[in-house]
Amino acid sequence: MAKIAPSILSADFVNLERDIHNIEENGGDWVHVDVMDGTFVPNITIGLPVLRDIRRVTKLPLDVHLMIDRPIRYVGRFVKAGADWLTVHLEADTPENIMACLEMIRAMGCKAGLSLKPGTPVEMALPYLTKCDLILVMTVEPGFGGQSFMTDMLEKTRRLRAALDEVNPECLIEVDGGIDTVTQILCKQNGVDVMVTGSAYFKAPDRAAFVKTIQE
Repeated sequence: MAKIAPSILSADFVNLERDIHNIEENGGDWVHVDVMDGTFVPNITIGLPVLRDIRRVTKLPLDVHLMIDRPIRYVGRFVKAGADWLTVHLEADTPENIMACLEMIRAMGCKAGLSLKPGTPVEMALPYLTKCDLILVMTVEPGFGGQSFMTDMLEKTRRLRAALDEVNPECLIEVDGGIDTVTQILCKQNGVDVMVTGSAYFKAPDRAAFVKTIQE
């Protein structure tokens, strides 16, 4: 069964606690938290204080996606703030520092994720596969919600699934960007385990039904 991780990037931040509880009530699996620094991506969202407050109001796993420059400076603090899954971008630092991030995250008892932008080839992720619990394939350009799904990214998920099955079959593949009731079918057909969805979830007339459609 696929997992769904509604992204609070599309929530009502005036009523964030209400919207997080709504994810719980409608059967969501994880809460996806997008952290953007205005440097690695051209947008700024939230940081450590908000994550700590989110941790206080939900028992759902927090799937924290760091779209920040040189994440090694902050991964320890995000784990301590309550992340259950913490994902860094392959492109955000040197290979040595990205490897150190993944090792640090796991050493602290958190699940480690590695994210790839649309233009990043699968080959660049191969050295990290045994250190990951999750690979996040961006199906839009990171930075803003509401973009259209990039179908050509499905070749990347297929290739990653094949590579992971050889060296780390327990590792999950997640996609983020443009996921709706149509694109989710394509994702399931191409090795995806977890789907991040923002605007499609929060705009759904029946959110519980939308969640079930993703999970089934």
